[in-house]
This record gives sequence, structure tokens and C-alpha cells, in this order.
Amino acid sequence: MSERTGVIHDIGYRPYTGPREGRWGIVAGLLRHGALSTFGFGRSARSKVLPFGLLVVTLVPAIVFVGIISFVGMDSELLNYAGYQQVTAAFVSLFVAAQAPVLFTRDLRSGAISLYLARPLGPAAFALVRWASLVLAILAFVVTPLVVMFVGGLGAGAEVRDELPRFLVALAGALLLAVLLATVGATAASLTMRRGLAIGGTIVVLIFGLGATAILQEIGREQGVEDAAAWLGLISPFVLVDAVQHGLGDAASSFETPPDNPTTAALMLLIALAAAAAALLLLVRRYRTRGSR
Repeated sequence: MSERTGVIHDIGYRPYTGPREGRWGIVAGLLRHGALSTFGFGRSARSKVLPFGLLVVTLVPAIVFVGIISFVGMDSELLNYAGYQQVTAAFVSLFVAAQAPVLFTRDLRSGAISLYLARPLGPAAFALVRWASLVLAILAFVVTPLVVMFVGGLGAGAEVRDELPRFLVALAGALLLAVLLATVGATAASLTMRRGLAIGGTIVVLIFGLGATAILQEIGREQGVEDAAAWLGLISPFVLVDAVQHGLGDAASSFETPPDNPTTAALMLLIALAAAAAALLLLVRRYRTRGSR
């Protein structure tokens, strides 16, 4: 019987000799990857069509407004920064509904979340970083038209001292809107393993919620209970942001029954943030449950 000998083949693998960034490197990489994934980067070309198509559509009104001011010479008050999200609410909602499952549903459905959570990043941190990625993506989506209007308005001759305060109020509203929309989208996407159900649930909450809120507020106004009707803004993130911008930022409201004083707007803001925090706790619990399987 011949003696067997072992052979080691060198196939060219080399050990990693670069920097080891640790926990914060994981967070930064996951945050960047998640935000870019919502716009289709790192995915197929077809995945980029919807997010960028919706972004282009949301830019059209901003470009039209700037064009009117530039060529017709109308007043810069046409640039309603704070109310712009109401104009494009349907497109923003579709973006959130379509892209939230990209970050949440697929990982939970495939079971890959167990592998992710085997790394130093725990379920709570992983879920919150995913949520933050969606916040950044939505923020980029809703802020881009505002920047176009602001820069275009200044180029058309508007005064910085007149436009900057209104622009800053709109930016604060955009940040609040991104937080609320990301919370709704993340929660809906994490509660179901089916992408279609996640998309449908998010659309119902955002688009139909906006319509229902507007109708109920109009009914309240006709019945002479404007104060109570203003609180119905808590149903829709878009109406809530409009109410906060009007009550705390002195922006023009797009609805008939905005809060009549800053105190009401501040209380609405606190209630909305508390509800968002509760939803994030639910999201973290969902990841802990799925990650332990």
C-alpha cells in the first residue's frame, strides 16, 4: 500500500491587512449601503427606474415655479417651500412604500438577519441604523426640490434675507417628515414578510390617511370645531408637518384648520415624536425576535 501525502495549493488568497474600523465602521458602512440601496445603487438597472423616476417627477413643480419667476417675473412668494411637500405627497409616499421593504422585508423574510446579527452590531443597533438609512434617503428625496427652488429663486433675483428664513423652516419640516415617514415605512415593512403587503399598508397609511385627514378637517371646520379639527393632523405625517411649520415656524398652511397657537403645534409635535419612538421600539423588538430564530 503506497503512502499518501498531502499537498497544499497556493491559490492566491491574501490576508486582510487594511484598517479594522470596528463597530462604528460597521455602522457607517451599513448606513451608507442602506441609503444608496433605496435609490437602486448596487442593484439592477431596473431597480433605479422607480426611485429616480419619482424624484424627477417631484422636481418638475419646483422647476416650473423657478421658471415662472425667472421668465414671467412673478413674486418669489410663489416659492412656497413649507407647502411643497403637500404638492408632491403622493410621489413621496410611493417612494417610501416601494423602498422601505428593500431595507426591512427582504432581510427578515430570507433569514439573513441571523447572519447579520452574528456580527458585533446587535439587533437594536442594526434596526435603528436601517431606519436611519431610510431617513437619509427620504431626506435627500424631499430636500432636493427645496434646494432647487431656493437656488433658482436667488438666481432669479430673490433676496437672501427674504428666502432664507422660509427655506430653513421648510428644511426643519423636511427633517421631521423624513423621520415620520421612515418610521411608518419601516414599521409596515417589518411586520410582514410580503413586499406587496408592506407597500399596500404604507400607501394606505400615507396617501389615504392624508385624504381622510383633509376631509375630516373640512367637516370639522364646517361644524365650527376648528380647534378639535386641528388635532386630526396627527393622523397624517404630511398634515402634522404642515401644522408644526405653521404653528412654530409661522409658515403659510396648506390646510383649512391649522393650529391656532404655537402651544397646540408643540404638543402635536411631542405626541408625534412619542408615537414614532414607540414604533421604533416595536421595530427593535421585531428584529430581536427574528434574529433569535
